[in-house]
Amino acid sequence: MAEPDPTSPTGSTRLAAVIGWPVRHSRSPAIHNAGFSAAGLDWTYVALPVRPGHASAAIAGMDALGIDGLSVTMPHKAPVAASLDRLTDDAVALGAVNCVFRDGDDLVGDNTDGAGFVDSLREDEGIDLSGRACVVVGAGGAARAVVRSLALSGVESVTVVNRRNDRAEAAAALAGPIGRVGDAASIRRADLVVNATPVGMGDDDSSPFDPEQTAEHAVIADLVYHPLVTPLLAAAARSGRRPVGGLGMLVHQAARAFSRWTGAEAPVAEMAAAARRGLQ
Repeated sequence: MAEPDPTSPTGSTRLAAVIGWPVRHSRSPAIHNAGFSAAGLDWTYVALPVRPGHASAAIAGMDALGIDGLSVTMPHKAPVAASLDRLTDDAVALGAVNCVFRDGDDLVGDNTDGAGFVDSLREDEGIDLSGRACVVVGAGGAARAVVRSLALSGVESVTVVNRRNDRAEAAAALAGPIGRVGDAASIRRADLVVNATPVGMGDDDSSPFDPEQTAEHAVIADLVYHPLVTPLLAAAARSGRRPVGGLGMLVHQAARAFSRWTGAEAPVAEMAAAARRGLQ
């Protein structure tokens, strides 16, 4: 029997989608359809533009149309949460949802961003996070997710560096007793430094900090994945630090959603290859 083709759906094909505004640029359809094909699943995945203010209508549509999985991107990550039957602990703590799955009759919201980042470090890079002093630069949604997941991974400390102290304090609180607010000196002492700001994205040739001002053994991670090698990562490599790009987080957060929806193990290698093809 031929494997299901996500580009040729039938009446029995199950549907997943991403909602956002804008969303036509999303790499999610390529990533997930590659995963469905590799896993031999009769699923397909599409991008659905949903205007701001229509998140609750989109969730009602998901329920009414029998859509079995939903990815959520900006600006809907917070508004979607109010329209669901239940939320996971991560979604509650972060006040944001990037994945909706079915559990019986319930639509459940999850946030797989932070866990996807930790998965990328452990599974792709072979990095043991135990006892590491970590710094997260930034205090937005991605930063908050990373702070929480790092704190749950066995690190020694999670320090947040941000221009606005109130936002840094709110993000650091997600790490509980090992969370704190820091400054440039914190970056110099860290074992892992994560850029969770948009600095270096696209044609921006700037960096959020100088890797030469970090410990020689430091891992420098950038959540930006376009370009694949950001100015920060290039500078980290030149200085002898270990660079880790943002593509891994993109793929692994999607892999966790894939498993939530299908109950199957995600074919991470094939999903990563599909993501990379669109960013060459």
